[in-house]
Amino acid sequence: YTSSLQIKNYPSKMKYCSSCGSKVELKVPQDDHFPRYCCTNCDAIHYQNPNIVTGTIPIMKDRVLLCKRAIHPRPGMWTLPAGFLENGETLGQGAFRETLEETNTEVKMGNLYAIFNIPQISQIYMLFFAEVLREDFGKTPESLEVKLFKEEEIPWQELAFPFVPIVLKNYFADRKDNKFDLKVETIERPVKKTNQ
Repeated sequence: YTSSLQIKNYPSKMKYCSSCGSKVELKVPQDDHFPRYCCTNCDAIHYQNPNIVTGTIPIMKDRVLLCKRAIHPRPGMWTLPAGFLENGETLGQGAFRETLEETNTEVKMGNLYAIFNIPQISQIYMLFFAEVLREDFGKTPESLEVKLFKEEEIPWQELAFPFVPIVLKNYFADRKDNKFDLKVETIERPVKKTNQ
């Protein structure tokens, strides 16, 4: 199942074993099909799995709340509030927390609306509808500005990540029919061809 290309393009880097501190090597363990970091001393196998990013599409009437990023990656660009799920959290708890951290306002959580597979960076994005309850939002250490936008006001050329325009376009299209089916999509950059 595993090719040398999979090992060459393995998404994350690990140098030392977290169990004993010895060096690790990337290889396919016996009876496995995927490359893993394996300790050269204690034989520990370090399994790494995709990260979950959870967030919201915060809505107030006919407007969507967006954040202008204050941090890397893509500072100064607009996005939906989202971030990595923490250990011990449910998806909804993580989405609520990330929204509060990035917008400084509490929201009423709604249904899951969009799932994005992003295999080249080993991430899965899960976005929920959320109702903005009060106009008490504002900038935070993570957001230079937080603002409500109508569809025609969205800064389409200044959106930070590929999933953001996809979610927003789907949402505004679904609003016309008032039917919001769960969307599952994959965002995948083309694989660069190498000379062999």
